[in-house]
Amino acid sequence: MAQTENRLEAETRTEFGKGAARRIRRADKIPAVLYGHGEAPVHVSLPGHATMLALKNVNALLTIVLEGKEQLALAKDVQRDPIKPFIEHVDLVIVRRGEKVTVDVPVHIEGEAAPETVVTLENASLQVEAEATNIPELFTVHVDDLEAGSQILAKEVELPAGTTLLADEELLIVNITQQISEEALEAELAEAEAEAGIEHEESDEEAAEREEAEGEESEREGDSDGEESDSDEG
Repeated sequence: MAQTENRLEAETRTEFGKGAARRIRRADKIPAVLYGHGEAPVHVSLPGHATMLALKNVNALLTIVLEGKEQLALAKDVQRDPIKPFIEHVDLVIVRRGEKVTVDVPVHIEGEAAPETVVTLENASLQVEAEATNIPELFTVHVDDLEAGSQILAKEVELPAGTTLLADEELLIVNITQQISEEALEAELAEAEAEAGIEHEESDEEAAEREEAEGEESEREGDSDGEESDSDEG
């Protein structure tokens, strides 16, 4: 499934600096710079809501409309606020129709592996070369009924026509392992904590269980001593 083109009406930006960027964002716009193919960098502002929707898709193909002229571009770098849900700045790189570009495409897992297995996505994306106007949105990997010990490598991921794998062919994408029991997991955790020197305070429940076990042990020892005394008297 290829990306759809997203049309964004841009405006030339003449103010720069943090203050100007804040004013642009308050107006529900996003500061951006457009460059590439030997063109001088052009500083623009993009419509905030429409740009955020478009950039939800990785490798979104954008049609930037500036002063009546259209330019295809890809988002090279998207700077997002670490706390608030907004974009601070976008670097856009110019692309041409028919041009090949290098991109990282997300991997999506579908299906259910065999019972009592764990499916691990070891690498969440694949680096490929594709036409700028026909970049796959994602790669789907099917794991239906696969048993523990099964692995899916990069070379086994189905790519659409016109897309070339650039990642290592032997790169592990999906690994399917045997599900570990709760008891074994707790034992492994306890062993790892012991090796790391981690000690836990005894909970009230654990203390009660320990005291009960010690009491039962004392009773057994008392009974044993009594039997030995009876035998000596005999």
